[in-house]
Amino acid sequence: MVRRKLVVGVDSSTQSVKVVVRDAQTGELIRQAREVHPDGTEIDPEIWLRALNKALLEAAALEHVDAISVAGQQHGMIALDSTGKVIRDALLWNDIRSAQSASDLNSELGGKVATSRKTGSVLVASFTAAKVRWMSDHEPENASRVASIALPHDWLSWQLQGASDFTTLFTDRSDASGTGYFDPTTSHYLDEVFSLALRRDGKFALPRIAGPHEFAGVTKHGIPMAAGAGDNAAAALGVQAKVGDVVVSLGTSGTAFAVSNTPTQDPSGEVAGFADATGRFLPLVCTLNAARILDAAMRILGASHDEVGELALTSKPGANGLSLLPYFEGERTPNRPDARGVFSGMNSSNSNRPDIARAMIEGMLCGLVDAVDSLVNLGVDVNRIILIGGGARNPAVPSIASSLFGREIVVPPQGEYVADGAARQAAWALLGGAEPPQWNVGVGVRVNSSATPEVVEQFRVLRDDTAKW
Repeated sequence: MVRRKLVVGVDSSTQSVKVVVRDAQTGELIRQAREVHPDGTEIDPEIWLRALNKALLEAAALEHVDAISVAGQQHGMIALDSTGKVIRDALLWNDIRSAQSASDLNSELGGKVATSRKTGSVLVASFTAAKVRWMSDHEPENASRVASIALPHDWLSWQLQGASDFTTLFTDRSDASGTGYFDPTTSHYLDEVFSLALRRDGKFALPRIAGPHEFAGVTKHGIPMAAGAGDNAAAALGVQAKVGDVVVSLGTSGTAFAVSNTPTQDPSGEVAGFADATGRFLPLVCTLNAARILDAAMRILGASHDEVGELALTSKPGANGLSLLPYFEGERTPNRPDARGVFSGMNSSNSNRPDIARAMIEGMLCGLVDAVDSLVNLGVDVNRIILIGGGARNPAVPSIASSLFGREIVVPPQGEYVADGAARQAAWALLGGAEPPQWNVGVGVRVNSSATPEVVEQFRVLRDDTAKW
């Protein structure tokens, strides 16, 4: 009897690490495991590695498998010295101390228009380049030791290989395009931008860019490793998104990204011109506040995740005039890192649990309505919206999202989309072919609710008014 081919997909995210083992040809889920990561905006990456090894062991993911791929949260800065030692705790995408550094780099590169033309994006606090500059200015001794900068998925893939030397350190173009010192159109590093960020010239061992469906390394256990990907690019693979699809993800952060055949450049900075994991492009808009708003609603209302949704569905669209600006942790899009959340329009009639629940869900989603509009304004085709992430599982979110977007929403079957995408990439490298294998992962639920543009307008008035404060 011929043993079927199995592939492993890893998602090392902000909150946890997920591991899936799937059939390479059909996508059937065989085993899975999950381990939690601690909260925070900086972390010793060894904690990620310990969690990953534990999850791999629990899922028996290193036994009788044929390929593996690691996806991870974008932007995180892991500074390495000439021996490969981690210099300081990794700064994560949600660490906003580098906001001024991003602004400085944009200016030094000639302004937002010039920066977007060069890197595909206007730099903001989350980009790796901004964190490198912050380290150079605030921790010059650490910056002076830098021989390489790795991203979370790069570093974990390197550790699984044994991390012998920098020749085995690799990444892919999707994750590299979030550094701010990479050109997603040519798929090459911008050495002059990296040196500018670090404030010194030199020859640095930045991770090799592996092709979308090549094996880039081998684990210590002899398992071939695919290139891996940034989390959003992997999620696009996981839901099998096509050109014309916009994926709206409600994780810790909120993202709206589209698969596109052509690169984008947005000098306003709203849309990041990332690469995807297939050789195409992934224009993306990110908000800092998504599922964390649902978590806050649970605390405020003393209710479970599902109960918050059920409360919201008993309220009217617009929450009887109550609006929430959901900038609890500052905001990336629009770029307002020092902003905070604001309730507006509260009165004796709408200061109740259903209206508060509705306003919090609508506020979370309205920022992503703006995100999709930004993609459309750049000429990105939007044929359908795929809603994913933990927030999408709330019973009220799909119907409220459909009414706010004014479009049909597709909610795929529940899964670990980023880890699934990594597994699908590993299967692509294993099986070959011009495109990733098509897996039968089930048909998504379609939701179509009456449009409520007045709710979006109510949100935008609050958004613009608070910008003047």
